[in-house]
Amino acid sequence: MKLKLLALFTLGLLFWSCQFTETMVMNADGSGTMAVEVNLNEMMAFGGSAMGDSLNVKLDTIIYMKQFLEEKKDSISQLSKDEREKLRKMENFNFHIKMNSETAEMVYEVSTKFTHIREANDILNGLEQAGNLMPSPDSSSQTKEDGNSPEVIGVNYSFADGVFNRDAYIKDKTLHKKQVDSLKQTEAFMGGSYYTLKYTFPKKIKRTSNPDATFSGDGKTVIVQKSFVDYFKDPDLLDLEVELEQ
Repeated sequence: MKLKLLALFTLGLLFWSCQFTETMVMNADGSGTMAVEVNLNEMMAFGGSAMGDSLNVKLDTIIYMKQFLEEKKDSISQLSKDEREKLRKMENFNFHIKMNSETAEMVYEVSTKFTHIREANDILNGLEQAGNLMPSPDSSSQTKEDGNSPEVIGVNYSFADGVFNRDAYIKDKTLHKKQVDSLKQTEAFMGGSYYTLKYTFPKKIKRTSNPDATFSGDGKTVIVQKSFVDYFKDPDLLDLEVELEQ
């Protein structure tokens, strides 16, 4: 089951919402963890009720990309140079996939540990690749490693002198326009789909660039949420600068 970023929505979000959550925890030395979770429980609930007993899936697996690349190195060597490079950039990422038709659960997450935040710059590419690695219900033992998901939106992260930046951008403007146009017929049904940022820092936050941001009680976590459709149309909506107290 190839779940590319927009295909995920055109297939699953015609009438059902989906939630993206991007989480980061940064340590005092600038290292930390980052993860992007995609929650498709509503789509799974609809699929299970519509298909009845014909859809019976139970899966809870973690794919360690470094191990995966080693195990699949012979087949990966047959890919183009560009596709091999895409997969190589995923070496330090892990993919957690959970599907359960009985409990209507369908969640997948890409995560990584970083010593410097720039190492997380490929996390959205990792989200695309997670769709390629997700098995289909009728062949749960198979995975895809052709790496041909389109990369439409990218993000650059930086942290220096107590200031963190998230800068989203469009990688392929022609493809992005086509995908935005394809949303027009289903956009009205996607009002419940959101992309949420949740970032935790080692010091209290002095200020942020987003006036709609909310904060934890200790002042170290910032949360920003936007409609996924709005974000997909204009990735700059989730650009964020955070200045920490000294």
